[in-house]
Amino acid sequence: MHELSIAMAVIDQVRDAVPDDRVESLTLRIGELVAVVPEALDFSFGLAAEGTLLAGARLVIETVDGEAHCDGCGRDTPTGMPPVLWCGDCERPLTLLAGRELEIVRVVVADEGPDGAAVGDTARDTTRDEETSHVPHR
Repeated sequence: MHELSIAMAVIDQVRDAVPDDRVESLTLRIGELVAVVPEALDFSFGLAAEGTLLAGARLVIETVDGEAHCDGCGRDTPTGMPPVLWCGDCERPLTLLAGRELEIVRVVVADEGPDGAAVGDTARDTTRDEETSHVPHR
């Protein structure tokens, strides 16, 4: 079950980005071709987050459909699962456009008052100008 290793890597990256903040929710963008089972990832995330500032955080998963482009006829087409990477119209190989994403999109942290009590939520964009925070493809 590679979902557990993905969950652990995501938690490590979020803890690096917001080391002292309690996380309320986390949004991931995952392509259908990555072969991640959302329910298994959600379960694994809950286990891996125990005892961290991500414990109890809500995991939101946005799924990205696989899509490919044919340079021969210019057609964009869904890849499906399992993926078909050959153009049915002109019988040329397709170039994959989308479906292999595995990215941390949004982290929402709890605002805490002077006594440590939560007073609201603050969304933080974990994207840096020079690079996008993401979990590498496995």
